[in-house]
Amino acid sequence: MKKTSAPTSAYEQLRARILNGEIRPGDRLREVELAEDLGLSRTPVREAIRRLEQDGIVEHAAHKGAVVRLLDQSSITELYTIREVLEGTAARLAAQHASEIEIEALEEVLATQPPESDDLDAVEASRRNAIFHGVVGQAAHNRFLLSAIDGIASALTLLGPTTLSIKGRIDAARNEHQAILSAIAARDADAAENAARAHIRSAYRARLRLIYDVA
Repeated sequence: MKKTSAPTSAYEQLRARILNGEIRPGDRLREVELAEDLGLSRTPVREAIRRLEQDGIVEHAAHKGAVVRLLDQSSITELYTIREVLEGTAARLAAQHASEIEIEALEEVLATQPPESDDLDAVEASRRNAIFHGVVGQAAHNRFLLSAIDGIASALTLLGPTTLSIKGRIDAARNEHQAILSAIAARDADAAENAARAHIRSAYRARLRLIYDVA
């Protein structure tokens, strides 16, 4: 098994903490404190912060140093608007080009997304959700589209806690995934794109509920 390098470990741990809300937008990333907390030297932590900066997740602020970027309402709207286009296109192309093995993989991934009544942790549900979207992206067979989707995924990290923490959202998202999968399996490109776009619009509405604390 390939051993994870210290910079990669630091990057993955910091990114996970931003995703689960432990480190929030606007928070400073202090090398010394983070290195001590992660049990690493400052060098891999510094490299991890630089990588997060390249991802657009971290920026340098005057008199503060490295901080997690803070997205305003306009930026969030723009993010979900382009995400809807990209995810819709991915689903359309997947309906046209996915192999039977890839469709089976989507079915298997969906099967790992249990109903909310099973008390699935929201962070774990988010991880499985990302896997489903990743398989759809791969099934689209367009590396440029996949690269654009990966960029959006990095930006989504800035939004903090997953919308799957909202009561009922896990079940709703699973049903939306099923609609996407059914359309892809039926080779119905229009239906696949429409289902994917509807799914992202639902995610955006859920995000607004979190932002305005009406979850």
